[in-house]
Amino acid sequence: MEYEFSEQDIGYSREKQYDVPYKNIILKHQFFADFVIYNKVILEVKAKQGGISDDNYAKTINYLRISGCKVGLIINFGTSKLGIKRVIF
Repeated sequence: MEYEFSEQDIGYSREKQYDVPYKNIILKHQFFADFVIYNKVILEVKAKQGGISDDNYAKTINYLRISGCKVGLIINFGTSKLGIKRVIF
């Protein structure tokens, strides 16, 4: 994915780190999104035989909430059929 983004001149960040604010502090825990495309779309890449799980969905919702992005994509390459789930926040 990263190679193709570079080849197609698509603006992205890899393993972008997000701090987690809570009330008036920043928690020690941080989130790392697989890719952030054009600072607008969170892209989570998976390779799970079981498909896209509820945990993957919940994690992506958290990334959207923290990042301010409105759209997320979860892509799973782990099954014979490509799994894609669009997440809107």
